[in-house]
Amino acid sequence: MGNIGIGFDIMGLAIEQPGDEVIARKSNTPGVRITKITGAQGKLPVEPHLNTAGVAVQRLLAHLDDASSGIELEIHKKMPINSGLGSSAASAAAATLAASELLRTGMSKRDLLPFAWEGEKIASGGRQGDNIVPSLLGGINLIRDNETMDIHRLHVPRGIYIAVVHPQMEIGTREARALLSATVPMDVHVQHNANLAAFVLGMFKGDLGLVGRSLKDEVVEPQRAALIPGFYQVKEAALTEGALGCSISGAGPSVFAFCANSLSAENAGNAMQKAFAQHGLESKLYLSPINQEGAVIC
Repeated sequence: MGNIGIGFDIMGLAIEQPGDEVIARKSNTPGVRITKITGAQGKLPVEPHLNTAGVAVQRLLAHLDDASSGIELEIHKKMPINSGLGSSAASAAAATLAASELLRTGMSKRDLLPFAWEGEKIASGGRQGDNIVPSLLGGINLIRDNETMDIHRLHVPRGIYIAVVHPQMEIGTREARALLSATVPMDVHVQHNANLAAFVLGMFKGDLGLVGRSLKDEVVEPQRAALIPGFYQVKEAALTEGALGCSISGAGPSVFAFCANSLSAENAGNAMQKAFAQHGLESKLYLSPINQEGAVIC
C-alpha cells in the first residue's frame, strides 16, 4: 500500500493479502524466461525485459556476473492490476527472492532490494520505493532518499489493522501521476509536512489520536479524488465507523482505512463497500494487520 496518503513516494506498508506467487526453476538455457503467467488476463508481457519480475531477475544475474545460469519463471497474479496495491512490485519482489533462493546466493532481502527495485521501476516509470520496499521487506517503511535507498522502518503500535477496498475499476500509475501539479502552495506544503512528521511521531509513541489527526493528505488526494467515483463518500463512511484515517492506496482506485483494531477495520471496510455500491461499483475488501515479513518462501 504505497503513499499511506501523507507519504507520497516516500512511505508504504505491506498487508497480508492479496499477494502474487512466483515459481523459479533452473533451466539449461542461459538467461531468464517467463514460461507462464496466470491471473493477468493477458495484460502482462512474457518478454523478460518488459516484465517487472523478469527484469528483477536479469539484474540479479548481472550482479552475480552469472551468464551461464538459466532461470524459468512462472508468475501467478493474485493481485488486481492497476489497483493501487503495488501489483507490479509484488511480482518483482517475489521473483527476486525466488531466484536468490534457487541460486543459493545467501543474500538477505535487504541485499536483494536493488534488483527488485530495478524491476518495479519499469512499471512505475520512476525510482519510487513506496511499493517495492514494503513488498520485499514488510512493515511500514519511510524512504528518506530513493536514490541512496536510505530506508527506515517505523514502529507499529499493537492492534493496528488495515481495511483496503478495491472497486472493480483500474487506474494506471503513470496516468494518475500525470495529473499531479508540480507546484504546491506554501501553506499546504507546511501543513502536509506537519501531518507527515506527526504521523511518524504518533506511530513511535503509540499515540493513535495523533496518528488519526495526522492522516490527512493535503497534496495528492485532492488532485486524484475525482478519478474514484464517490471517493469522499467512501472516506466519510470509513471515518464514521471509527477509522483513524482514510485515503487513496497508491495511485488508486483502492481506498484504505487505517484502524486501531480488527473490529474497527471490518466495520470501516463494510461501510466503504456500501458507499462504493451506491455509486454502482462492486468491490473487494481486504482486512489485514501490518505484514511484518514481506516476501516469503513457501
